[in-house]
Amino acid sequence: MSEVRPFTLAVPQSQLDDLNARIDLARWPEQETVSDWSQGTPLAALQDFVGYWRHHYDWRRCEARLNALGQFITEIDGLDIHFLHVRSSHPEAAPLIMTHGWPGSVIEFMGVIEPLTDPVKFGGKAEDAFHVVAPSLPGFGFSGKPTSTGWGVEKIARAWGTLMARLGYDRWFAQGGDWGSAVTTAIGVQQVAGCAGIHLNMPIGRPEPEDLANPTPPELKALAALKHYQDWDSGYSTQQRTRPQSVGYGLVDSPVGLAGWIYEKMWAWTDNAGAPEDALTRDAMLDNLMLYWLPATGASSARLYWESFGAFAPQQIELPVAVSAFPREILPTPRKWAERNFPNLVHWGDMDKGGHFAAWEQPDAFVGELRAAFALMR
Repeated sequence: MSEVRPFTLAVPQSQLDDLNARIDLARWPEQETVSDWSQGTPLAALQDFVGYWRHHYDWRRCEARLNALGQFITEIDGLDIHFLHVRSSHPEAAPLIMTHGWPGSVIEFMGVIEPLTDPVKFGGKAEDAFHVVAPSLPGFGFSGKPTSTGWGVEKIARAWGTLMARLGYDRWFAQGGDWGSAVTTAIGVQQVAGCAGIHLNMPIGRPEPEDLANPTPPELKALAALKHYQDWDSGYSTQQRTRPQSVGYGLVDSPVGLAGWIYEKMWAWTDNAGAPEDALTRDAMLDNLMLYWLPATGASSARLYWESFGAFAPQQIELPVAVSAFPREILPTPRKWAERNFPNLVHWGDMDKGGHFAAWEQPDAFVGELRAAFALMR
């Protein structure tokens, strides 16, 4: 079952009509008792966002764009894996597999695929070119949903190696943030055959006792961010890693519930001035949301937390590693902590702007970082 099958999106209009009907019939809670986002997505903000979804958003535009890029499905270990595959016209292009996270999708990479595959058109050089492979994680987007346990990041990392070999790539690079960082780290730890180096925009590091005794400014920032995450921002992950099925019912059944769950992360995790729309367009956020709504992945995507939340731990990687550190990353790792785990750290980029969704928020800077990083590994 190693066939690679073209995949074309053609969502029945009945599914879009059903979405609209569910929005029209939504039962809303009362307004929050604070004047900010500290209790979660504010009622007025979500009603405005969902109103745009209902009356102005055009799914067919996104559908056509994904179809034009080139979508495929292949079965690996009994599970269908959906992926984008965009080959460069440059003969020396380097194969690159890019992995998204939660609550993201391949939509995160829409602004970087063309500059990566056709660098000359975007101010780069032919030798900067990549063949881009962007899979949907198991249980996410249009990939299959695991029906048994075991699809954790280590298995996904090996599956990505199978995918790259199946596409004819015997030497390739890997990139990721969020869950993509965990998968890409697992590729590096396991030294998956063919991978020649990795790039992370959310490396995982931990302080040693001596760091806590006399922390530097970057360490103080990282420790404060970790405390904020633990105190105020980790409820979603606790729910998804302990009871993904329970939260999944509401996420799969209610578009308003799904939007409220994910839109808040667009606020909390992007480099914005107070509103998610400062960092990402509404259409882009809704394109991403539709990759959770249409295939009904609220529960299946949450299960990755149940399977693999412990994978977010420092691990030794001998392969070449590059890191781009964006200032509004939710769990920043100072270079000092990262160097303990990455003895072959070949590139470190401290960025001026951007948050957790690096490629999505700052596509130009992200592309520049990948070009610089992987030039040292080619």
